[in-house]
This record gives sequence, C-alpha cells and structure tokens, in this order.
Amino acid sequence: MKITAQEEYGLRCLLRLAREPDGDPLTIPEIAAAERLSVPYVAKLMHILRQADLVDRNRGGTGGYRLARPADEVSLGEALAVLGEPLFVDPGYCDRHHGTEPTEGSCVHTTDCAVRAVWRSLGDMIAGVLHRVSLAELLAPESAMEKLLRTPSRVSLPLSAAMENGN
Repeated sequence: MKITAQEEYGLRCLLRLAREPDGDPLTIPEIAAAERLSVPYVAKLMHILRQADLVDRNRGGTGGYRLARPADEVSLGEALAVLGEPLFVDPGYCDRHHGTEPTEGSCVHTTDCAVRAVWRSLGDMIAGVLHRVSLAELLAPESAMEKLLRTPSRVSLPLSAAMENGN
C-alpha cells in the first residue's frame, strides 16, 4: 500500500481546516505556510477537494476555505478516495499483471485465483478501517489514535469474523 504525496498533503490540508475553531476560513497562502507547502500545490489540492464537496470556498476579504461538513462527518477513506487512486487492488489489477504472454489479454489465473482473493480481502479490510476513522478523530494525539485503532469494534475485520464462523 502506498500513499501518494497528493493524498498525504491533501489530508494535511483537510486536517488544517478541521483544526480551525468555529470553522473559520483559511486562505490558500495561510494553509500553504502552516503546512510548508507551495501555494500553487495547495491551490490544486483545494480545487480537488472543492470539486468533491469536501471544502467550501468563501470569496472576499474574509474569504478562504473551510470544511463543507463537520470534521466528524468526513471519513479518512472518503478523503483519500477523492485525492487518489484505490489504495489496494482495483478492478483492473489483473489486467495489468497478466505476464508477458497473456492468453486472450488476461492472466492465466483469471478463473480461479486465491491470490486475488487475498488482495481483495486486504483491500476491503483497509477500506473498512479508513471509513471508520473521521477527520475529527485524526485531530487527537497519536497515542489516542493508536488506542482507538486497537478497539475491536472500531476495526472489526471481515476475515477474522469469517474464520471464527468456520468459513
């Protein structure tokens, strides 16, 4: 699993907005200075986040950007999905990793692939955890987040439940 620079920095911009008391707007230069990013890059990120309705823009002297919804209503998974590609196996994965001499343009294991099942399960687990964590929770100290992520009800994994049931 790889997190791109766009995903990391976009998330940092969202968290910067989430930290603002009373949802006060921040300008692009203010966000850029606070996160030590370039103004053009923050402008690009804000455009992406605005198109996805994660941030709102106010024009004028007191203008700037603010979260479009409360931080506890925006999940980490939603933010990362807007900022980048699927974090794990996407539907076209097998088409891109078919080997040097594909049979009819596909992998020789397309009909029965246990490896693909593992990748898909891992992707589902990761997505499940990411969608259970909100921006508001990410404002907590690292130790609090570690404790939260160790709470079974917060990160219940489908695979462990299936194994307990004998599937």
